[in-house]
Order: sequence, then structure tokens, then C-alpha cells
Amino acid sequence: MAKYSLEIKRSAQKELDALDDALFIRIDRKLLALADDPRPPGSKKLKGYKDQWRVRVGDWRVLYIIEDAAKLVSITRVAHRREVYE
Repeated sequence: MAKYSLEIKRSAQKELDALDDALFIRIDRKLLALADDPRPPGSKKLKGYKDQWRVRVGDWRVLYIIEDAAKLVSITRVAHRREVYE
């Protein structure tokens, strides 16, 4: 059973919908893993952003916010590494 709930923001959902099937499956697995452990090895808290974390999936990045009190992980962005921080 997942320790945290997942919330995907509308903009992140649009980015997920635009992905090809193989990449979507890889990212979806990572999202489900975040529900069990929102700070997995390789995750990084981003400087310059309040409470923003990122996890890598190949050349793609998933940005998210962890709300420990509410046991919630909010996915805010899914994009290629050259576009994600713009």
C-alpha cells in the first residue's frame, strides 16, 4: 500500500498525455514508486524552488512537491531535461 497519495497537476497531465507509450510506461512506474518513497535514491531537492524535488527518468525529469503532513506528492512538471527548468 502506498504511503503517500499522488496528485498530478493539470499541466503535468497534459505533458504525460503527449508522451509516446514506452516513455509513458517508464515515467508512470517512477510516479508509482514516488507514492511509496517520495525521496528515492537519486532524487534531488531543487535550489531556488521552495519544496520542489526532481527525479530523473533517462533524459526526462519529473518535478514534484512533497507535503509530508498531508502525505501527498504533487507532480508539477514532466519534461525533457533541456526544457524542464525554463
